[in-house]
Amino acid sequence: MSRMLSEIRQQPAALERTLTESIRLAEDLRRRLQSDPPRLIVIAARGTSDAAALFGKYLIEIATGIPVALAAPSISTIYKTKLQLEGALVVAISQSGESTDINCFLERAREQRAMTLGITNGASSVLSRLAEHTLLLQAGAEESVAATKTYTGEILLLYLLVWALGGEIDLDRLRRLPGFAEAALSLESEIGSIVTRYTPMERAAVLGRGLNYSNAFEFALKLMETCYVVAERFSSADFLHGPIAVVEPSFPMFVFAPAGPTWPSTQTTLGRLAELGAKTLVITDNGNPAVFRTTTLRVPVSLSQGTGPAADELYTPIPYIIPAQIFAALLSEKKGLNPDEPRGLGKVTLTL
Repeated sequence: MSRMLSEIRQQPAALERTLTESIRLAEDLRRRLQSDPPRLIVIAARGTSDAAALFGKYLIEIATGIPVALAAPSISTIYKTKLQLEGALVVAISQSGESTDINCFLERAREQRAMTLGITNGASSVLSRLAEHTLLLQAGAEESVAATKTYTGEILLLYLLVWALGGEIDLDRLRRLPGFAEAALSLESEIGSIVTRYTPMERAAVLGRGLNYSNAFEFALKLMETCYVVAERFSSADFLHGPIAVVEPSFPMFVFAPAGPTWPSTQTTLGRLAELGAKTLVITDNGNPAVFRTTTLRVPVSLSQGTGPAADELYTPIPYIIPAQIFAALLSEKKGLNPDEPRGLGKVTLTL
């Protein structure tokens, strides 16, 4: 068994530890943010953490109305521009806490009198020392190059950040996420029976929208780095504005399909893919009662919340990405590859 698959299986326990250990820190952060709320939030990240940052943008804007910008670190590292960040909250997300450009961006933000927050698995990292406030993952060592448990941990901490900002996040619902993750793991055998059909795959597209748009980025990244599949990622809306032209019979498509506000547009896209004869795999849960006329991975719980602007999809991203992670890990092995050691990659990537 690969280390990647082993670490995927560790996620329920890692999420439980992270939530237990981070509540107090989130309470302290909540008091600070209530006394001095930010007018803008800027998130800096790379790789898998950048996918988590994209989730954070959607979640923060939906739940709080505070505008969120995703940083371009080269503005600070290469172009040496001083951004006007006073009054902003700058959040740096890094699994290791050692990403040179992310840490540089955070340091420049502090010089511009922004409030800073680090989200990392590296308790003694440079990022932890630089950030004014820190929310720490309790994921344990992640040895596989392909990040899995740190991605879901980062998403969990972004929920806590939104709670600290006064957003409508239900802490009791967050406490159920480790159980939802456990339910998603139960799909491993079913996924194992599906991946054999995909061993010849060399290219694909992944669709998600709203809170699962980030999962489209993350799943595509996993397919690229562990299976060497050229995988593009799109919102289901953007896909209809041009990229759908690449779809031909048996073209591999992967679609995240929660119930809730994004479902009508996703349903329309699925209909178009069926007309074109795409080879589509849908990831959903029991909260979406739709009958899918294609291969479906259904997380065996109902994730519907029932209230708020993101009803039904608010807590789906973590349990939805886990089947995708398992798919990538098992497909890599079926292709005769090693998902723990992708060619050309190391665990920590340093860029400027």
